[in-house]
Amino acid sequence: MLLEKTLLFFLGGGGYVLVELLYRGRSHVTMFLAGGTAFLLLGRLEEVRPRLPGLLRALAGAGVITLVELLFGLVFNRDYRVWDYRGLPGNFLGQICPRFFLMWVGLAWAAGRVYCSASKALSQERV
Repeated sequence: MLLEKTLLFFLGGGGYVLVELLYRGRSHVTMFLAGGTAFLLLGRLEEVRPRLPGLLRALAGAGVITLVELLFGLVFNRDYRVWDYRGLPGNFLGQICPRFFLMWVGLAWAAGRVYCSASKALSQERV
């Protein structure tokens, strides 16, 4: 179980960094940690609420990612060297904003599907 969660954490962290590299051409080690954390939390959402309708699941997942981004931002991005949303409309402390929340909706839906598939594959490997 610990090995599975560790592998899922690395998958989520690597995926988050990849998205950042594709979107803005750079990332930061804390984004790997944030991505892994968010991925495990999204997976937990999938386990706790498996029948949640797709759009609600994606919105809840976007909320999870946004909360992780806020928490990591308040701890690791106080100087705005990792990201800076202060110039974007509706931002909160320059750490989160509606624009990226909306981007996370699609990412959260896709990440949930990836989590389920990866978790199932890892569980079958153990048997």
